[in-house]
Amino acid sequence: MSAGEAAAARALDAVGTRFRLHGRDGDGLDCVGLAGRAWGVAVPTGYALRGGEVATIARVARAAGLRAGAGDRIGDLIVLATGPGQLHLAIRTARGVVHADAALRRVVERPGMPPWPELGRWRGED
Repeated sequence: MSAGEAAAARALDAVGTRFRLHGRDGDGLDCVGLAGRAWGVAVPTGYALRGGEVATIARVARAAGLRAGAGDRIGDLIVLATGPGQLHLAIRTARGVVHADAALRRVVERPGMPPWPELGRWRGED
C-alpha cells in the first residue's frame, strides 16, 4: 500500500467522527485534525475557524514530509477555498474526498471533487 493509499484509508476510518473545532482524536476532528490523523503527523491548534494562509499550510505540510504535487492522487492533502477568507482541508479518496463538515457536524466522504476552488495539494513519497 502506498503512503497516499494509507492516508486515504485512515481518513476513511474517521468517517462518522463528530466535528469539533481543534479536535484531534476520536472525540472529534476538524479538517486540520483529520489531515493530521490521515498523514500521521502533529498539526497546529489555536487557529480561528475562518482565515489562515496557504503558505502556512505549505510550511506545515513540508515539515511533515509532504511535497507539493500536481495531478490527482489518492491520499492527496487538498487545500480548498470554501468561502471568503476560509480555507478547508480534505483528503482525496478513490471515490471523492473525506473532510470534516462543520455544517453536518461530522467527518464525511463526499463523492467526486468538491465545488470549491483548489488552492494547493501535497502528498507523501510513494
